[in-house]
Amino acid sequence: MGKYFGTDGFRGEANKNLTFDHAIKIGRFLGWYYGANQGKKAKVLIGKDTRRSSYMFEYALCTGLMASGADAYIMHVTTTPSVAYITRIDDFDCGIMISASHNPFYDNGIKVLNGNGEKMEEETLLKVEEYIDGKIDIPVAERENIGRTVDYVEGRNRYIGYLISMSKYSFKGVKVGLDCANGAAWSIAKGVFNALGAKTYVMNDSPDGYNINTDCGSTHIEHLQKFVVEKGLDIGFAYDGDADRCLCVDEKGNVVTGDHILYVYGLYMKERGKLLNNKVVTTIMSNFGLYKALDKVGIEYEKTAVGDKYVYENMVQTGNRIGGEQSGHIIFSKYATTGDGILTSLKMMEVMLSKEKPMSELAAPCVFYPQVLKNVRVKSKPDAQNDPDVQAAVKKVADELGEDGRILVRESGTEPVIRVMVEAGSDEVCEKYVDQVIEVITAKGHLA
Repeated sequence: MGKYFGTDGFRGEANKNLTFDHAIKIGRFLGWYYGANQGKKAKVLIGKDTRRSSYMFEYALCTGLMASGADAYIMHVTTTPSVAYITRIDDFDCGIMISASHNPFYDNGIKVLNGNGEKMEEETLLKVEEYIDGKIDIPVAERENIGRTVDYVEGRNRYIGYLISMSKYSFKGVKVGLDCANGAAWSIAKGVFNALGAKTYVMNDSPDGYNINTDCGSTHIEHLQKFVVEKGLDIGFAYDGDADRCLCVDEKGNVVTGDHILYVYGLYMKERGKLLNNKVVTTIMSNFGLYKALDKVGIEYEKTAVGDKYVYENMVQTGNRIGGEQSGHIIFSKYATTGDGILTSLKMMEVMLSKEKPMSELAAPCVFYPQVLKNVRVKSKPDAQNDPDVQAAVKKVADELGEDGRILVRESGTEPVIRVMVEAGSDEVCEKYVDQVIEVITAKGHLA
């Protein structure tokens, strides 16, 4: 990770950590880098979510791009996966999504995608950072070389058509609940489900610039749980602010997490001979219950670092077809280069309709193990993590848990914190083993 760009773009509180000046400079560099630097006029695609500051960042990015001679194509309010898809199929030099995902309205972010609709290479992002810090000079465009903006709502419409084409079944007669998180899914999800014939019940689809992710969406799934039960719905889907993740609620009101989705769809692929390499890609934070369920049906798995970026990198390198995170970032590499919440919900509908079973039955074999995770603030993450006595304590817990649980000790990517997590048969067992390791970290003087 660089100085400004993390695993999911440049993110911070609007006009505090991430300012309009940053956005202008990002536009300036990308417009020049993909245009004048290569002897042509760059084409850059821009989308945004519904938070108030997204408009400011959209105009700032456009200003920077045009000043460097690029043409900025504006998709307006749309989802991250739609920007990735249209960037790829319409041959844009790069794509930009303005969103802070599941964060509150006062935060925002700038995600940059390459021409393949994938997260931008770190090498390029480091050059952007050098320009932001004044280490690189680039010229401005003049006269006929100055860029322009182009209204490109047709790109969003084409993406909607693509989603509709993904369904193999009519949804007629199926009662579906959608929680749009007052975010980007607001303008897309309902239309897709209606076009496929579902009886659609929508909540949190009235964005006002301030209510994105506020007590709604995939981070507050409890409201959809209640909604599904009260309305007697067959299934519910909850998205986050930019709709690159999806969680489900079954007809009984139970939460179906990203891990459950990986199990349900991974098994569906295996049964049809579509699960290449017989593997599902997970992160190290997936629940132990997922691995036990996959073991029972003979599906293998990979474990990556936390972040959908690392899941996708693994899939590109190995050819694996499905991967994701417990939070609902699910990647179907045959169809998308990023997590796509609406596509995920369509795929779960496909399994239900193909197998003619309710979601509660499909997800039931993936039983979550109790989990306890505690954060320990330390002076030095590497020193605490690599301490021989700490490692010995972790090994002792792992040996005692055997095949009935697991322990994971990892460094936070953003804080001076070591995370100690145990999954086992009961909360009491988890607490005991987590505290056992923390006692050693404390006794060795690593606490900050």
